[in-house]
Amino acid sequence: MVGLRVADMRFRPAEFLDFTSLTVEEFQVLIPPFEAAFQAHMAVWCLDGTARTARRFSIYQTCPLAKPEDRLFFLLTYLKTYTLQVVQGRLFGMGQSKANQWIHVLLPALRAALRELGDAPTRSLTALARRLGVPEAVAVVAAPVVVRVDPAVAAAPVAGNVCSQDDETIARSCALTIPSPLKSATRSPLDRVLSTAR
Repeated sequence: MVGLRVADMRFRPAEFLDFTSLTVEEFQVLIPPFEAAFQAHMAVWCLDGTARTARRFSIYQTCPLAKPEDRLFFLLTYLKTYTLQVVQGRLFGMGQSKANQWIHVLLPALRAALRELGDAPTRSLTALARRLGVPEAVAVVAAPVVVRVDPAVAAAPVAGNVCSQDDETIARSCALTIPSPLKSATRSPLDRVLSTAR
């Protein structure tokens, strides 16, 4: 099965941006640290999540994600479009179970690569203030406000939307984010990629 490949998309920058949230140039910058993190992970672990004991990792000729750029493109496309794993697998020439394995192996490698580049999303206001080079008080004022919806209210249909009462689902699908004027300044292009993975 042959599927989507970076080589096919590289010369269509608008489509490439639609698939990954990155320009081709940003993508090229991310490949070396991503591949280094992937190789470090695979030196210790197998694709199925078991500890590596005897054989070292090597790419087979029939591997659907044989090139580093194809692995990164696979993961960024998944994070941007958040397709069903069966669809993601079919797009890249593999089954759902293999797509699941690749996603679980590649996601930590992407996080490690973003940390190495200094583009990992900030998880606290203190880190955000340091990243922006402003006092923490300014970051508190500029940070987006997240309003949580009461589970009882969220369960009621609103204009065709039905939210589950499951807290995690409510947090993901029913939380309203009020953007701040500095929001665009706080997000690098690589932050856009991970915003769908949170």
